[in-house]
Amino acid sequence: MRMAGCVTRFAGMFAFALLLGWSPPGAAVDASTLATRGNDHGVAPCASCHGADGAGQAAAGFPRLAGLNSAYLRKQLDDFASGARENAVMKPIATALDADERKAISDYYAKLPIPPALARSTSKSPKADSPGALLATRGRWSQQVPGCDQCHGPGGIGVGEHFPPLAGQSDVYIRNQLKAWKQGTRHNDPLDLMKHLSAALDDSDIDAVSAWFAAQPLNAEGATP
Repeated sequence: MRMAGCVTRFAGMFAFALLLGWSPPGAAVDASTLATRGNDHGVAPCASCHGADGAGQAAAGFPRLAGLNSAYLRKQLDDFASGARENAVMKPIATALDADERKAISDYYAKLPIPPALARSTSKSPKADSPGALLATRGRWSQQVPGCDQCHGPGGIGVGEHFPPLAGQSDVYIRNQLKAWKQGTRHNDPLDLMKHLSAALDDSDIDAVSAWFAAQPLNAEGATP
């Protein structure tokens, strides 16, 4: 009888703990809750900066996460947590996420559909012979700078876990990252490729190529039409 009473009390305590939001060790991470409500140890909802649909906030420079490669997203979170990638906003957030949470939230955003707002008209896109378009598609071989598309794919759609999409990101975000590579405040790329490439670009180059990629529309699969 005493054993039965202990089991009953334990079951009651367990149910009460679940009502308070406690999860047993090894429980699956609810990435949707992380994205929309954060967690109970210091992480704000991802959606507060990156939008409910993962489209980001263009004017503020918060990047699109929806449809990005999961391994790429996971690496960025790991790098924010370790300090390999510097960002005053993201470091405390990434640090407050454990390894399972970083993986779960990366998988969650990778599976989100491309936000319809990013399927923009090409009417505002710089012309094919504009400085930004030429840098993006042909590069500048006199300075050993290949076209961005050679690594990031046609129209900047992204290739694998090391070369993220540029299309569908805002010009503010792309510009900020190019300047961070150039200034040495970002340095978590393979083989220091971006350090070399950004060093060859002046501010007008950076503005032009950022505007070009930001103007490229995406279809539902994340490719440029």
